[in-house]
Amino acid sequence: MEAKWRWILITAIAPVAWGSNYFVTRQYLPVDSPLWGSALRALPAGAILLLLARRLPRGSWWWRSLVLGTLNVGAFFILIYIASQLLPSNVASTIMASSALVLMLLAWPLLSERPAAAGAVGAVTGVAGVAVLLLGGGAQAPGWGVAASIAAMAMSSLGFVLTKRWAPTESTVAVTSWQLIGGGALIVPAALLVEGPPPSLDSPALLGFGYVTLVATALAYVAWFAGLRRLPAGAVGAIGLLNPVTGVLLGTVAAGEAFGPRQAAGAALVLLGVLVSQQRGAATGRVRTPWRQKSAPCALP
Repeated sequence: MEAKWRWILITAIAPVAWGSNYFVTRQYLPVDSPLWGSALRALPAGAILLLLARRLPRGSWWWRSLVLGTLNVGAFFILIYIASQLLPSNVASTIMASSALVLMLLAWPLLSERPAAAGAVGAVTGVAGVAVLLLGGGAQAPGWGVAASIAAMAMSSLGFVLTKRWAPTESTVAVTSWQLIGGGALIVPAALLVEGPPPSLDSPALLGFGYVTLVATALAYVAWFAGLRRLPAGAVGAIGLLNPVTGVLLGTVAAGEAFGPRQAAGAALVLLGVLVSQQRGAATGRVRTPWRQKSAPCALP
């Protein structure tokens, strides 16, 4: 049980870092170049992890890296960009929070991880908490924006489950680096087409990109995929609900944004949902061992 909670805390690094990314992006990074921002975030992080892993893809991992990089990084970031242009951030974030449930459902057929009642209750409670935390008033939600946000959520959820299915014995750092490089390379043509040349960066932007690259991307993705190896996918998805909570709390502390009773109730519901989803028996089942590949103890490289 102690080891399980250690990996829960390690996994939580990812959504907390991603939540802080909202504040850093708003305060320090160029606001008119989100696609270049995504490419400049993914490619350096992937290169740093590749230097640490010192391992290139082999065999099927060339096409697998491209598939996972598309689902988890390339197409995901582009769809998030489209959604951010069409939807209020609170609506988009609430839609993305439903990935906690989608991960649980996808893990059942693809990983043989059968969700139990406690896991489902925890995920539903957490998603409801995100809705209470973020939604308010009559926010407009154009259909194309909703579609882009749902597609981004579904693609990343599938990508996370496939990463767990395909990489039980591969280096976590190596697999993460391959995805970031492959996905980042896919963003570059879109960035050139939509935004033109890369933006010039001042000192605050360089520092901001340093944080986003090292902490909110390299460290966060490694922690997330390490947690996916050792915990049920549904439980990891519920931990991901800490992402919007972190964004709201950091905005309150660092930027003086409003935080009232509704936000407090929503945050409490999210934390309750995360805790319920991690209880013994909240998710059951086994990880399906890939064909002709034996499972091995998983450890961070």
